[in-house]
Amino acid sequence: MASNPSSDDNLLQTPLNALHRALGAKMVPFAGYDMPVQYKLGVLKEHLHTREKAGLFDVSHMGQLRVNGADAAKRLEAIVPGDLQALKPGRMRYTVFTNEQGGILDDLMVTRFDDHLVVVVNAACKTEDTAHLKKHLGAAVQPLDDRALVALQGPMAAAVLARFAPEAAAMAFMSGAYLKVAGIDAFVTRSGYTGEDGYEISVPNAAIEGLAKKLLAEPEVEAIGLGARDSLRLEAGLCLYGHDIDTTTTPVEAALTWTISKRRRAEGGFPGAAVIQKQLSEGPKRLRVGIKPEGRAPAREGAELADGTGKVVGRITSGGFGPSVNGPVAMGYVDAAHAAVGTKVNAIVRGQALAAQVAAMPFAPHRYHKGT
Repeated sequence: MASNPSSDDNLLQTPLNALHRALGAKMVPFAGYDMPVQYKLGVLKEHLHTREKAGLFDVSHMGQLRVNGADAAKRLEAIVPGDLQALKPGRMRYTVFTNEQGGILDDLMVTRFDDHLVVVVNAACKTEDTAHLKKHLGAAVQPLDDRALVALQGPMAAAVLARFAPEAAAMAFMSGAYLKVAGIDAFVTRSGYTGEDGYEISVPNAAIEGLAKKLLAEPEVEAIGLGARDSLRLEAGLCLYGHDIDTTTTPVEAALTWTISKRRRAEGGFPGAAVIQKQLSEGPKRLRVGIKPEGRAPAREGAELADGTGKVVGRITSGGFGPSVNGPVAMGYVDAAHAAVGTKVNAIVRGQALAAQVAAMPFAPHRYHKGT
């Protein structure tokens, strides 16, 4: 979890800022916004509540855009390695923007419809992402600055949302639809970034506080801050842009080769395709892996990873305590020779070598609703 150093006076606010404060949230700077890191429950209980019931997250700081045109999927494919043309209307895909070196400019979610796409990008990158999209796709790109976004996540999310939008219960994972939610025109996707079943709900800014209050009034739902959002996504083995992926990492190195279809691997036609195709063919020199420290001490971002001789073979990019697994978890990059699950490494924490090993991800099982 990263925050931008800036004074509170310069921070942007989401439309739910007043509600966060009324709920007793601890606010912190994050991606240029004043955001809740935790509420009265605290990070540990918020994390476990989301795994057991349902949590509501304010993600209105994310960038929402619409790309108009029946050819939008084909045109967007020119700047991402994902197969967007294969998407059926109402289906969505995770992909990345790449640069000419194959590095990742940002990761994003794309939902396809007959005459447009809905795109969600990261808060810290949304200004650059919007400019990047407009450079390549021109007037077809429409920022949706008038819309807020919340994520309802957890095993009881579907039952809760069905009370306000019955059609939502039938949605499959990684699909999107325009629905009425509590009488409000909304764009809903069955998606999220916690490893749990859940939804992201986009509504006009003016309607979001009323909707959030209705959802929070349901007995299964608690407000959840950025602290638990970070530990949930780490247990789920999901990348955080600017930490686990950035312009120095390729999708192959980041273990995101599953996002590149057979057609795109063969055809290329996106920035950095030659670099990525070479890595797909020959294998990368380093790879993102899960790291499970032994004992109870967490190994955090920046800690070096060494082999038994003391030689540095990698670095942790995300790390902390995993409440659901009741122990420390981390992910990072290691030399390809040390990437096999079970490989012994030492995490160098405050000058001390802590025993750890390369572990399979996710640390906590994904519980997405596959449906039909």
